[in-house]
Amino acid sequence: MMHNTVGWHIELEFEEDDQHTRAVALVRLADGSEVRAHGHATRHQVDSNQPRVGEEIAGARALNELAMRLLTKAHEEIDADSGRISHPIHV
Repeated sequence: MMHNTVGWHIELEFEEDDQHTRAVALVRLADGSEVRAHGHATRHQVDSNQPRVGEEIAGARALNELAMRLLTKAHEEIDADSGRISHPIHV
């Protein structure tokens, strides 16, 4: 049995100000396509300014959206290839 090792590199970029953090997640797939997703976080005015926490929240939200977009893409490809409607399982 032959095993192939495939890797994906996911990029996360952040834009921040004193109140908001925005994240963009990007993955380039082996077929040359790209999937991009966004996440955001807003600091409550009474919370201390902790940019790392904003990045973690915005990044997690972007990665979560990226996962959902990848599931959708995969099921669309299954449907196109099989001629039937697949049913994605949402986590």
